[in-house]
Amino acid sequence: MTHVVTESCIRCKYTDCVDVCPVDCFREGPNFLVIDPDECIDCAVCIPECPVNAIYAEEDTPPDQVQFIQINAELAKASGWKSITKRHAPLPDADDWKDKTGKINELKRDAEG
Repeated sequence: MTHVVTESCIRCKYTDCVDVCPVDCFREGPNFLVIDPDECIDCAVCIPECPVNAIYAEEDTPPDQVQFIQINAELAKASGWKSITKRHAPLPDADDWKDKTGKINELKRDAEG
């Protein structure tokens, strides 16, 4: 099993989770983070660190978020989605987006933004 970053991360990109990951399995895109399922060791230390509750164990992913299992796997391998190992500031308008739902259309898949 692996862990999955879900919709709550879109347009926020808080990186608190990155600092605690022992295997550097996070990848960073323009407005979203993903977990590389081939790198994740299922340790769960990232879950409580996420300020927007965007990370779930794959088997605990809410039914309306299961599409993010495939999205994480796909984008973790996408060109331009690089490993992120150090925490940095969230997106400038993250606080405006953190409580919004229905953000899937806001997801930027292209690394150039």
